[in-house]
Amino acid sequence: MGLKGFVEGGTASIVAGCSTHPLDLIKVRMQLQGETPATTKPSSSVQNLRPAPSIHTSTATTNVHVPQPSPGHSTTVQRVGFTTVGVRIVQQEGVAALFSGLSATVLRQTLYSTTRMGLYDMMKQKWTNPNTKVMPLSSKITAALIAGGIGAAVGNPADVAMVRMQADGRLPLAQRRNYKSVVDAIKQMTKEEGVTSQWRGSSLTINRAMLVTASQLASYDHLKEMILGNKLMRDGFGTHVTASFAAGIVTAVASNPVDVIKTRVMNMKWALDCAVKTVRAEGPMALYKGFIPTISRQGPYTIVLFVTLEQVRKLFKDF
Repeated sequence: MGLKGFVEGGTASIVAGCSTHPLDLIKVRMQLQGETPATTKPSSSVQNLRPAPSIHTSTATTNVHVPQPSPGHSTTVQRVGFTTVGVRIVQQEGVAALFSGLSATVLRQTLYSTTRMGLYDMMKQKWTNPNTKVMPLSSKITAALIAGGIGAAVGNPADVAMVRMQADGRLPLAQRRNYKSVVDAIKQMTKEEGVTSQWRGSSLTINRAMLVTASQLASYDHLKEMILGNKLMRDGFGTHVTASFAAGIVTAVASNPVDVIKTRVMNMKWALDCAVKTVRAEGPMALYKGFIPTISRQGPYTIVLFVTLEQVRKLFKDF
C-alpha cells in the first residue's frame, strides 16, 4: 500500500513537471533579473563560471566584485514581463531553449516529488481517523511539512542542476557552463566544486519544499473535502480542477519569496548575503519577482499533478 503511493505520486509529478517546464524556465529567468552574472567573481567552492579575461577579481571577503558604473551609464536593470522573457528566449536561443534542463526536471521529480508524495500518502493513511475517515487540517500540514523537507533533501542535487541549466542561456557565451545533461551537470559540479556543491542552498530548498508541500497537498486535500462535504460538486474532473487550481494559488503566494532566494543561491551566492543584497538593491517586492509566472506555472502544474494523480489512482485501485 505504501509503495503504491510513491508510484502514483511520482508518475503524476513527472507528467506535471515535464508539461510545465517551459513556464518554470521563464520563472527562473525572471527571478534572476537584477543580477549581474558577468561581474561576479567565481570561486572554486562556490560556482564554476568561466569568466572572460577582462573580468577583475576582488580580495574582499564576499568574493564579489561590483564595478562602479562609468559616467553616463545607468545601473538600472530593465525588467521585462513573462511574455517578453519567453519571446526573447525563443528569438535568441531557439524554441529548444524552453526545455533547457528538462532531464534535470525529470530527475528532480523522480527524487523529490516521488519522495514527498509517497511519504505524505503514507502518513495520511496512518493519521486518518478510521471511524470518520477524516484527517484534521493540522495533521495534513504536519505530514506535508515532514514529507516536503525529506523530499527536498533527497532531490537537491537535481534541483541545483536544473536551476543552473535553465539559467545558462542568460550568461555570456564565455561564461556558460554548457552542461550536456543532468548527469553531466552533477559530474562537473562534483569534480570542480566538490560533492557539497550539490546541496548548495539546501536549507532554502528544504524550507521552500516544506512550504510548497504543506500549501499544495494539504490545501488540495482540504479544499476537495470541503467541496465534497458541502455537496457543491461531485467527485470528478471539475472538483479536481477547482481544488487543484486554488491550491496552486495558495502555493504560489506562500513559496515565492523563498523561491526567489533559492534560485539565486543555487545559481551563484550564499543565502543570507543573497537575501540582504536582493532586498537592499531591489526592494522587498523583489522577493515576489516572477510572481505572475509562478502562478502561471503553479496553477497548471498543480492541476496537471492532481488530475493525473486521481486518474493514476483509479488505474491502480485494484493493486
